Amino acid sequence: MLVEVCANSLQSALIAQEAGVDRIELCSELAVGGITPSYGLLKAVREKINIPVNVIIRPRSGDFTFSDDEFDIMKANIVLCKELGFNGIVSGVLHADCSLDEIRTRELIVASGDLNFTFHRAFDWVRDAHKTLEVLESLGVHSILTSGQKTAAPLGLDLLEDLHKKAKNCIIMPGSGINQNNVHVFKQKGFRAVHLSAARYCNTLMEKPEVPMNSASFLFEDGVAVSNLEILKAVVKILK
Repeated sequence: MLVEVCANSLQSALIAQEAGVDRIELCSELAVGGITPSYGLLKAVREKINIPVNVIIRPRSGDFTFSDDEFDIMKANIVLCKELGFNGIVSGVLHADCSLDEIRTRELIVASGDLNFTFHRAFDWVRDAHKTLEVLESLGVHSILTSGQKTAAPLGLDLLEDLHKKAKNCIIMPGSGINQNNVHVFKQKGFRAVHLSAARYCNTLMEKPEVPMNSASFLFEDGVAVSNLEILKAVVKILK
């Protein structure tokens, strides 16, 4: 049974490798579901990690519906991952109504070439999981990472089992909320892979800073934070 660990740093990737896992999904910013890592992190992981690494291709947090410019960035990052020699790509695109954007997802798969392609947890937002599975299989997706459209995979076990039974050439990979206390359930159910971060909070400072740097007001899942043209024009006008 394949064990994939979502690693958000070089340190996490090194720990995962030491633990004996089979594969790493490399990302940044676990708190927002993961975004594409920096070039520096990609390069360091390629130099120091010997097990297969799949890279998440997601240009920002928020939804999974991307502008033309964002989509170009995604394709450019896939080219970079191919050049660096990574094992696979983790990505996917939805329409604004949360249905699968088949055209753009196909473009990403084609851009990935021979690399392994996992459709990520955008799958948990689609309206028709069974139909989407059929389409993704027809596109040649190797794996689908999903919590069974629940907040955690143990809660979505019924749908996960159903998808696992219906999948013909695609691996249904349960992820979210999996740990040492429940992973045996997924093995007993016959899943071929599981996904987890096993991340724990590690205090790094002697004191908690008084001024927060996290901005909860920018964390949206039905949209994105974008610089406001009128505000910026007003500021420039005042100062210039």
